[in-house]
Amino acid sequence: MKTTALGLCILLLLGSACKEKPATDKTKMEQDSQMEQAAEMAPAETDSWEVLFDGTSMDAWKGYRTAEVPAPWKMEDGAMVFYPPENGPEGESYNLVSRKEYTSFILSLEWKISEGGNSGIFWGIVENPKYGQPYETGPEIQVLDNERHPDALNGDTHQAGALYDMVAPESDVTKPAGEWNQCEITVDYKTERGKVVLNGTEILSFPLGKEAWDAMVEKSKFKGWEGFGKSQMGKIGLQDHGDIVAYRNIKIKSL
Repeated sequence: MKTTALGLCILLLLGSACKEKPATDKTKMEQDSQMEQAAEMAPAETDSWEVLFDGTSMDAWKGYRTAEVPAPWKMEDGAMVFYPPENGPEGESYNLVSRKEYTSFILSLEWKISEGGNSGIFWGIVENPKYGQPYETGPEIQVLDNERHPDALNGDTHQAGALYDMVAPESDVTKPAGEWNQCEITVDYKTERGKVVLNGTEILSFPLGKEAWDAMVEKSKFKGWEGFGKSQMGKIGLQDHGDIVAYRNIKIKSL
């Protein structure tokens, strides 16, 4: 009897284990399914690039304080090219700005300057009637023919790739006028640092924290300018400086 009872107990335990195993497998399958569903529903990583110009449309741009792209900007061979008007109104400017505003970001583009030409890339532009030009609010990364434009003789902080009038590039890696230069500008208010990479070389970095930034401005031509570099949120800009310049492959990644 004891042997029979023991055998029955063993059989009951085995039977219980056999019944519980499918339940465990089912639970695991349900957990896997839930994990897959959660992965599908999870938000995409914020590392994607937003195209601002791919050679087919200028819809992401407009004129500064105007609704449309100014006529002197043309789309040619996959690039946005600025041709200064021969008989334009005196004092008229045709700067481009992005339709959207950005804060911390990486901006990637290519630029090509004409012989003796000058232009610039802005960020943090505040489009307000009291500011007549983008440079009144937006810091500028210089675009220049270093060999021929006289501004290159006004110090390293006026040469191509410089944070204009504030931080000079550590080296001149620009290509000659008429050739494309690849530029990547990082502005990160979270880490309070910015940098410029030109043609694959990091040529400068700069602080973005209030005290350090204000100290740089205090030593520059922008000292005392009411709105200069004050806004962490603003528009990207491409400068009309009266010379032929071209930009292409423009994209931006929010940080």
